[in-house]
Amino acid sequence: MGSGGEPPPFDTSVAHVARVYNYWLGGKDNFAADRTAGEQAIKAFPGIPLSARSNRAFLARTVRFLASEAGTRQFLDVGTGIPSANNTHEVAQSVAPASRVVYVDNDPIVLTHARALLASDPAGATDYIDADMRDPQQILAQAGRLLDFSRPVALMLMAVLQHLDDEDSPYQIVQTLVDALPPGSYLAISHPAKDIDAEAMAKMADSLNKMMAEKVTFRDRAGVARFFDGLELAEPGLVQASKWRPISESEATSPAALWGGVARKP
Repeated sequence: MGSGGEPPPFDTSVAHVARVYNYWLGGKDNFAADRTAGEQAIKAFPGIPLSARSNRAFLARTVRFLASEAGTRQFLDVGTGIPSANNTHEVAQSVAPASRVVYVDNDPIVLTHARALLASDPAGATDYIDADMRDPQQILAQAGRLLDFSRPVALMLMAVLQHLDDEDSPYQIVQTLVDALPPGSYLAISHPAKDIDAEAMAKMADSLNKMMAEKVTFRDRAGVARFFDGLELAEPGLVQASKWRPISESEATSPAALWGGVARKP
C-alpha cells in the first residue's frame, strides 16, 4: 500500500479492527495478521461475518429512515471504518442529494481510503476528520467546519462503542456529543451484544483482545440502552439489529449479535 518501496504508514504485523472488519465483509484491504485474527474470531463465533454484514445493512436502513422519514440532512458518522457498500453519504444523498456528512476515524488505513469517502453528490458535501472518539470536543470542533449545529444532526455510532472500555467513560463521551446537538437531532447506535449468543461472543471477545491492537468491551441490552437515556427511541426501540425495520426476511433472520436503536433528541 506504500509507493516506491516505502512501507505502509501503519503496522501490518498487528491486527487492526478496521482491517479485520473489512476481512469479515469479504474486502481486500487487510493483511495476514488481520486475516488470522478474523479467522480466530470466526472459530469462536462462526456467525461474525453475517453479523458484520447485518451491521452494514442496519446502517443503510437507519440512514434511509433518517434522511427520508425523519428529514435529517446532516450526519456525523464516528468510527467510519474502511469504505464498503452503502456508505452513509451514499445512502443519505440517494434520498436527499444536499445531505452533508462528516466521517470520523483515527485508523491510518482508513485515512488512506478517505478520498473514496469524499465522492460526494455535487449538491451535498462530505468531510473526513482524523480524530479519536475519546476526544469528543475535538470531533465537534472539526465537524463544525461542515455541519451547522443549530440544525438537526444524526450522530451515527455504528459498531464502535465497544472500543471504549468502562475506564474511558463511554456514557460521558456519548453524552458530550449528544449535548452539542440541537433538539430534533438523532442518535443511532449498533453495539456488539454480550447477551446474544453469550458464550460464543465471550470467546470471540477474548480471541480479539489477544490479537488486536484495539480491545473490545461487549455490553448487554441494558448497557446499550443507557446510551439513549433522555432520548425518544424510534419504533421498534432497542432490538437485535437485524430486527430493526428489516426490508426482507433474510435481513430479519440474520444472526446478528448486535443491539441496534435510533432515538430522537426532544
